[in-house]
Amino acid sequence: MNEEKSSNKKLIAFVSNSSWSIYNFRIDIIRHLREKYRLLVVAPDDDYSVLLQQEGCKYIPITFNNRSENPLQDYDLYHQLTKIYKSERPDFIFHYVIKPNIYGSLAAGWAHIKSVAVITGLGYSFARHNWLYSVVRFLYKRALRRVEEVWFLNNEDAGIFVHKRIVNIEKTKVLPGEGVNTNHFLPEPITRVKNEMFRFLMSARLLRSKGISVYADAARILTKKGYKAAFDLIGFFEKKHPDSVSEEELKHWEQEGLIRYRGFAKDVRIYLRGSDCFVFPSFYHEGVPRSLMEAASMELPIITSLNRGCKEVVVDHGNGYLCNPNDAFDLADKMEKMINLPEEERERMGKNGRILVENKFSIAKIIAEYERTLANI
Repeated sequence: MNEEKSSNKKLIAFVSNSSWSIYNFRIDIIRHLREKYRLLVVAPDDDYSVLLQQEGCKYIPITFNNRSENPLQDYDLYHQLTKIYKSERPDFIFHYVIKPNIYGSLAAGWAHIKSVAVITGLGYSFARHNWLYSVVRFLYKRALRRVEEVWFLNNEDAGIFVHKRIVNIEKTKVLPGEGVNTNHFLPEPITRVKNEMFRFLMSARLLRSKGISVYADAARILTKKGYKAAFDLIGFFEKKHPDSVSEEELKHWEQEGLIRYRGFAKDVRIYLRGSDCFVFPSFYHEGVPRSLMEAASMELPIITSLNRGCKEVVVDHGNGYLCNPNDAFDLADKMEKMINLPEEERERMGKNGRILVENKFSIAKIIAEYERTLANI
C-alpha cells in the first residue's frame, strides 16, 4: 500500500455493477491505461474480480442489488462509495450503468473528485413513463450536475437526456459504442459439412425486451414453412429482473424444437465461428450492443431491429438486414431471405460488416477518448 501511495502515477477508478462487465467491455482500455496510471476497480464480486487483479488492478468489492427499487438500499451504495472515495482518493473516476452513475457521481461530487458518467443504454427504467422513470430522471439530473462529462453511445440517448433537461448539452459526448478489439474478434472460416443445416445465433441477456420470444416465434414461423435450421441462443438469466424470460418458457421453446439454449459463454467466438448469421431483434433501450460489433468483426452477416443502438451497426442489405422491432413475422421474413441468399452474398455482407467495425467501432477510437479526458487531470 505504501508503494502505491508513493507512486507518481495517478489513480483512476472504474465503478460498475459487476466485475464481469468491467472485464468484458473495458479490458482493452485497462491494459492500455495501466502503463501510465494506477487502476482501481470497484464492483460487486464475481468470477472476473480475480482476473482484474491479475491484470494489475486494485479491486474493492461493493454489494448492492442493481434491480432494487428501495431507496434505503440505494443509500447504502452511496455510503459504500463515499467511504471508498474518501479512503482511496482516486484522481478520476469512470462510472458505468445506472446506479453507479447516479450514486457514484453523487459520492464523487461530495468527495470533490472529477468523474465521467458513461450511459451505456437507457435500459428498463426509461421504457415506460411511470413513477420509476420520474424518480430515475430526478436522480440523474441531480447527480450529473457533479460530473465533468456524460458519455453516450448513440445520439438518440444523448438527445433524450438533453431534451428532458437531465443534462446540459455542453457536458455530453457521444462515443461510437464502447469499441471492440478487431484483433481478438477475427474471422476464422471453417469448412462446413456439405448439406449441414443453416445456423442462426443470438447472444443476449435473457430479457424479453432483447427479443428472445420474438426470436422463438420467428423460429416457429420458419419451421412451419418447412425450413430446417438451427436457432441457437447463448446468454445468462437475470432472475430478479422484472423483464426476465423464465426458465420454464425457455424449456418450452426447447421442447418445441425451436431454440437450442447453449448456456452462458465465456468466449462467444466459438459460437460465432460455427454460425451462418447473427440475430439480435432487441427493442430494449440499447446503447450500441457489444454482441453486434463482435459478430460483425468476425464477418457474420447480421439481422437486427430498427432500434436505437442496433441500427448503428447494420447497413440494410449492406452487412445484413434491419427488421421491425417486436415483429416476429418481419424477423422471420429477413431470416428466410438470409437462408436463401447465395453463400458468396453472405460472405460479401460479412466482409462489409468487418470493414464497418474497423472504420467506426475500433477500440483504438475509444482508448483515444479516455486518453484525451485523462490528459486534462
